[in-house]
Amino acid sequence: MAYKALYRTYRPSTFEEVAGQQHIVKTLKNALATGKIAHAYLFAGPRGTGKTTMAKLLAKALNCEEGIGHQCNMCKNCQAIMEGNHPDVLELDAASNNGVDNVRELIDNVKYGTILGKYKIYIIDEVHMLSTGAFNALLKTLEEPPENVIFILATTEPHKILPTILSRCQRYDFTKVSDKDTKDRIKTILEREGISYNDEAINLIIKLADGGMRDALSILDQVLAYSGNTLKQEDILEIFALESKAEKICLLKSVFAKDVNDVLNRLHNYIQKGSDLKRLTDDLLIMLKDILIYHTSRNGNYLQMLNEDECRDFVSTVCEKDLLAMIEALMNATKDYRGVTSIAPVFEITLLKLVTISSNSTPSTFTQVAKQEPVKSVEKPNVTPNFGNNLLLNDDEEPEKVSVWVKPAVESPKFEPKSIEETMEEEQPKPAPAPTPVVEESKVEEPVIEEPQVLNVSDTVLQMKNVMVDDHYEINADDLLKMIVISKKDIKNSLLENWSMIKRYTAHPVLSKAAILLIDAHPLVASDKFVVIEYSMNSLVAKANLVENQLALQNVIETVFKKRLFVYAINRSQSVDIQILYKHKYQVNQLPKANTILFEYEGE
Repeated sequence: MAYKALYRTYRPSTFEEVAGQQHIVKTLKNALATGKIAHAYLFAGPRGTGKTTMAKLLAKALNCEEGIGHQCNMCKNCQAIMEGNHPDVLELDAASNNGVDNVRELIDNVKYGTILGKYKIYIIDEVHMLSTGAFNALLKTLEEPPENVIFILATTEPHKILPTILSRCQRYDFTKVSDKDTKDRIKTILEREGISYNDEAINLIIKLADGGMRDALSILDQVLAYSGNTLKQEDILEIFALESKAEKICLLKSVFAKDVNDVLNRLHNYIQKGSDLKRLTDDLLIMLKDILIYHTSRNGNYLQMLNEDECRDFVSTVCEKDLLAMIEALMNATKDYRGVTSIAPVFEITLLKLVTISSNSTPSTFTQVAKQEPVKSVEKPNVTPNFGNNLLLNDDEEPEKVSVWVKPAVESPKFEPKSIEETMEEEQPKPAPAPTPVVEESKVEEPVIEEPQVLNVSDTVLQMKNVMVDDHYEINADDLLKMIVISKKDIKNSLLENWSMIKRYTAHPVLSKAAILLIDAHPLVASDKFVVIEYSMNSLVAKANLVENQLALQNVIETVFKKRLFVYAINRSQSVDIQILYKHKYQVNQLPKANTILFEYEGE
């Protein structure tokens, strides 16, 4: 005899064996006991939650030879229904029989009497797949069927069913099976099959099934086929390309410690093994949520993945503000996954964002690099270039080596609480700052920030040619790629380090609107003629790219940074797409040469 899958072998044969859905079981049993049987039912809910099983149980309860409400599983009717060959219980797959002709054939058969049972029952699965014409053909029969005919409609998408159909049915909403019910059912099956197991493996199956009992048993079947008569967590992790809980905890610890090298090494291993990065992102999100809950409440009753001891280890290394920022970064990553062909670069960038968010940890390797010598010749790394750091080759550099400029260490100002007297002194009018002394060529010129009262705005706008479309600027992907190639890392870093200075002008009578618009942006790439900024909201992108706003934006940039730059904005999705395009072109050596790129500007 051919092997029978576990979810078919252990399909519930009575209402009492159903896992979960107790509100539906109770309602149907009471209706059968009182004789209040409807002519049409709609079973709606997620896949694998027991809709078709419940329909067959109801059919048995209506046709059992012991009487309505019984399910003896011994009589001719019960056994025929269990085997799927009862002449009065007809199953129709609406996914493959969704036309008007199929429904008309069904209607023609409705008028005939029963053969073995008391009721003729039509179970229509995936009923939302019926065409509009088929629904309309079914309306009259569904509303007034013969007394011995009952329709049971099953669907995962009830919102696609015509309201006129819904109004003719008793609707029962199936919910995801709880973890406890799923665990009890799996344990019962394992004990009947004589298979050894541990709770960690069962919990992992429950998590993968996501509330679907059929999915849980299918996963169990697959794992047992791989491992034999032993259910182990390690086998599940290997089959489904998952990372263990211990590995994910180590990854988070490296993130909080700002150990970039360890984070990147782990990421490389995940990609090499083919790990499910999307599920890993979801797991990290849940773990950070657990840490945040414990951080704010010290209550372990609501933890989902971590226990109290594990949360306690993290609480001392991260603050609530950083946890919220990390959670937001991971949530944004899950959105970005939908619009990209490969999620690996997005996941890599997200991990680097998490590293930079942590503020209460040890200094990162990025900070340590800044304390090295100003100029250093390094071997060209054999990895994909990091778009976020904008490390790009110039055309005149050696093919095997690249000269990297590293910013000299600069002592960052320490922010300490100020007394009321100091605050009052700062509010007094101050003379304009003295001009910045000339520095050596090898050092970056720090921008001189004028006080808001001292302002000399220009009426000349620097405009890139051939990018104006009606009332806004629009640059295609190829030109954006060229802008990345000729961009300069030192200019971008200077903008990043001092971007917060724009806040000084948010209350200025002339520049306030443009300053408020710019302060929410993030400089992506820049040169001595342009800066490309990124926004998370499309409305801000559209506003920044209006031709009428360009002059004001350039005046703010020039006032703060002493550079008149053409400003162009893109959204986060465009940013991810251009990163992927850049990396692809880099890998196949199809990037344009810097010395062949020339952008023309007006207003110089």
